[in-house]
Amino acid sequence: MTEHVAFIGLGSNLGESCDQLRLALADIDALPGTRLLVCSSFYRSAPVGFLDQPDFVNAVAKIKTTLAPQALLAALLHIEQYYGRERAFHNAPRTLDLDVLLYGDFQLHEQGLTIPHPEMHRRAFVLLPLLEIAPDCVIPAIGLARHAIQGCLDQALNKLEN
Repeated sequence: MTEHVAFIGLGSNLGESCDQLRLALADIDALPGTRLLVCSSFYRSAPVGFLDQPDFVNAVAKIKTTLAPQALLAALLHIEQYYGRERAFHNAPRTLDLDVLLYGDFQLHEQGLTIPHPEMHRRAFVLLPLLEIAPDCVIPAIGLARHAIQGCLDQALNKLEN
């Protein structure tokens, strides 16, 4: 089976967010055919879209996996559900949010899954942790992540001690 490098975005703003991210990282590492290679620092960020909710804790993980993109997404959604994720409305508060950001250099647009993640190049809470662990990362059809972050400099992030 072919291994692919993928990047997963993690976020939480309900409950013990840092603990939930740590537990989710262990769950990702335990997925079949999947190894956690590295995770960024955790960052606190303001909510996007629906603003009347707590700040988020975000991180990005780099993995190697033999899972196909849809199977990886299904496994991540299962982990979200295990931690009590509810989808009350778009941009609602959440116990855990796991997104496939990148999957090798694949570009994919299917029902429920777009790779690269369609908003990642506009979000400092994705780009800054991504650049921490992959400084030369290229976002297919967008370009270097370090160039994309220039458009996000107005989005404040606070690096957490984790």
